[in-house]
Amino acid sequence: MCLAIPARVLTVDGLEGEVELSGVVRRASFQLLPETRAGDWVLLHAGFAIAAVDEEEARDTLALFRSLEAGSDTGGP
Repeated sequence: MCLAIPARVLTVDGLEGEVELSGVVRRASFQLLPETRAGDWVLLHAGFAIAAVDEEEARDTLALFRSLEAGSDTGGP
C-alpha cells in the first residue's frame, strides 16, 4: 500500500522546492505539478508532489493521521 501525506509548500525553485510536514522541512519535486506555488497544499509521496489539495482537506487528513497514531497499540507483539 502507498501513502501520500499532505504537505504545505514553503518555497518553489523551478520544479523543486521545500515543503513542511508536521514541522519537518524537506525538499520535494513538483515535476508532476509544475503549477505549484508557495502556500499551496500538496499530497507528497516518495518526495514527489502527486496531487494538489485544499487546506481544509489537508488539515482534516493530518488530524485523522494524528488520531490513528494516538489510538495505535505501540506495545509490540
